Amino acid sequence: MTGPIRVLVCDDQPLIRAGFTTIIGAQPDLEVVGECGNGRLAVELAGRLKPDVVVMDVRMPVLDGIEATRLLAGAGVTSPVKVLVVTTFNLDEYVYEALRAGASGFLLKDAPPAQLLHGIRTVASGAALLAPEVTRQLVGRYASRISPPTRTPEGSLTPRELEVLCLIASGMSNAEIATTLVISPETVKTYVSRILTKLDLRDRVQAVVHAYRTGLVA
Repeated sequence: MTGPIRVLVCDDQPLIRAGFTTIIGAQPDLEVVGECGNGRLAVELAGRLKPDVVVMDVRMPVLDGIEATRLLAGAGVTSPVKVLVVTTFNLDEYVYEALRAGASGFLLKDAPPAQLLHGIRTVASGAALLAPEVTRQLVGRYASRISPPTRTPEGSLTPRELEVLCLIASGMSNAEIATTLVISPETVKTYVSRILTKLDLRDRVQAVVHAYRTGLVA
C-alpha cells in the first residue's frame, strides 16, 4: 500500500469520535479522511471517500453498525471495505452479528490507543483482527445457533493445517501458534494462507466461525 492508510471513523458519540480522530490522525502512516455519527452516513461516505478501513461503532441511530457493515463488506458486495468494529459491549450479540456481516476485526473501546492503531494497520494489511482474549467466548457463545454448512472441505487440509486451524479458533495469534508448534511465525503465516485458500475463507474471523460451524472446535 502506497501512501497513508485512509480511515473513516463512525461513532455516534462526538467525544469518542473526536478522540479516535485525534489518535489516528497523529500517526504519520494513517489519515482520517472522514467521520460520521450513523451507519447510513458511513455507507455514503465510504462510497465517496474510498477509505482503506472503516472504524465502526455497533449501536448507532438511523442505521446501526451491523447493517452498515453488511452493506460495506457483506456477501455479494462487489468492492468490500475493510471494517474494524470498535465497541463498548464485550461479547455482545451485536458484535458477533457484525463479524458475521463481514467485519474484519473487533476491538473494545477501552483498549489502549496502541491496540486501536495496531488493529487498523492489521486490518488494512489484509489480515484480520479478533481480540484473542474474547475469541473463544465470543464465537463459542453463538456457535450453536449457526447452521452447519452443506459441505465441509476439511479433507483438503493436511493434519498440520487442521491443527493450525484449531489453534486459530482457540484465539491464538500467529506468534502463539508458532511457539506452541515450535515453528517460525513465517511458517504459520504460510499455513494460515493455505487454510484460507483451501476453505475459500476471507480471513481469520471467518476461519474461527468456520471451525465452530463444522464442529472442529466445541
